[in-house]
Amino acid sequence: MGANNGKQSGSEGKGSSSISSDLSSSTDQTSTKAPKNAATSEDSDLSMRTLSTPSPALILPPHLHPLSPLLPLSAPFNSSSSTSSSETVAMVHATSPPPFFSATHSRRRATRDHHQGASVPIDLLPDQIFLDVFARLPTNQLCRCARVCRRWYNLAWDPRLWRSIRLTGDVLHVDRALRVLTRRLCQDTPNVCLMLETLVASGCRRLTDRGLLTVAQCCPELRRLEVAGCYNVSNDAVFEVVSRCPNLEHLDVSGCSKVTCISLTREVSLKLSPMHGQQISIRYLDMTDCLALEDEGLHTIAAHCTQLTHLYLRRCMRLTDEGLRYLVIYCPAVRELSVSDCRYVSDFGLREIAKLEGRLRYLSVAHCGKITDVGVRYVAKYCSRLRYLNARGCEGLTDHGLEYLAKSCPKLKSLDIGKCPLVSDAGLELLALNCFNLKRLSLKSCESITGRGLQVVAANCFDLQLLNVQDCDAPLDALRFVKRHCKRCVIEHTNPAFF
Repeated sequence: MGANNGKQSGSEGKGSSSISSDLSSSTDQTSTKAPKNAATSEDSDLSMRTLSTPSPALILPPHLHPLSPLLPLSAPFNSSSSTSSSETVAMVHATSPPPFFSATHSRRRATRDHHQGASVPIDLLPDQIFLDVFARLPTNQLCRCARVCRRWYNLAWDPRLWRSIRLTGDVLHVDRALRVLTRRLCQDTPNVCLMLETLVASGCRRLTDRGLLTVAQCCPELRRLEVAGCYNVSNDAVFEVVSRCPNLEHLDVSGCSKVTCISLTREVSLKLSPMHGQQISIRYLDMTDCLALEDEGLHTIAAHCTQLTHLYLRRCMRLTDEGLRYLVIYCPAVRELSVSDCRYVSDFGLREIAKLEGRLRYLSVAHCGKITDVGVRYVAKYCSRLRYLNARGCEGLTDHGLEYLAKSCPKLKSLDIGKCPLVSDAGLELLALNCFNLKRLSLKSCESITGRGLQVVAANCFDLQLLNVQDCDAPLDALRFVKRHCKRCVIEHTNPAFF
């Protein structure tokens, strides 16, 4: 059997032996030795590895052998291993499983055991059942299944199972893994992978522009890309992805400190008309901790991504009110916006945000120290459909600001005004008497809040589910009153007498 397999893969093995040896050299440190009966010898297994038809065993934890027993079908699959930081590099395996793992042999043995009265083995299940099970597996488990036998190998490469790929781990050679994967997925459609729609490589610090360029060139149908924490990714790779993947809607580049804006490449921009060149289809964009982002970069993003509905700019500390003005001009459909910890954003910025009017549902301005009641009044007046507001740490917010919110935003469901020392029971009472649908309320470190304000909230907001009164002067009887009137409310407190 080994000789036959060698003949079948001989032409491919010549062109890929150097790559195979390169890949295997980086995995020897973390892979465990195969059992004796897994193959005739380790060397013969290595000689059969090819690049054109690799196994999808790309992210196996080093402490698990690829041929280790699978979980029972009735047992719940644990996906935590897919996020382990010790996952290893991609491996290129034989085109066919070892002889004793052949599907034909398994089915013959299963039939014989069945006639002898043994229980029906898993091999008798139809392919569709296997596909349904495989579709629920995390990537690393699917890779392990692909090494069981030839039948499972073929099923594991069904295109319907590869609409999404998740790669995690600090030691993973992501660039190499993406190159091997895309080549295998492009086998039926040369140079183009039409099935891949989601790629998650968050936390893969070894991902570089080369890996993203591979994806951009081979996966034009990509719709979701998450590379959070990949600090080696720069503007060039992001530009290539958004230019070559016209259907991309979800982009997470949080923590990518080299990314300063989102735009089309110069070559693509020259080929398109000015109006068409602005139509990048991204709707969700997370640029949290992109510390180099400035107003000019936000201007470029807004001008090209006019369909944005969700934008998160947490801790982009170089942004000012001017950048928010550009955003509102080009992206009128924004529903969720976070500028938390953007210390230069002031009431003038909130005045610009208020121009989003009824479309805005979520707003976070936490720790924006320049925001006062004036800015909150703008938002409350024009954004009457606001559901979520995070103003934690806005020390200029007073009871007057809460009054504007209470009277203009009656559908408010979540409010965080922690560390606002000027907010007192008076503002809290106005809020409770107008916002009956309030479900989450954080008053952490609000020194002026007492038990009277908490009792008014509990008596009017029956649907309250979370109340944070840590570091507040909340007496025991007030906490018990809240618990008695709001049955489902979880109370976060620092009173050791209440439990």
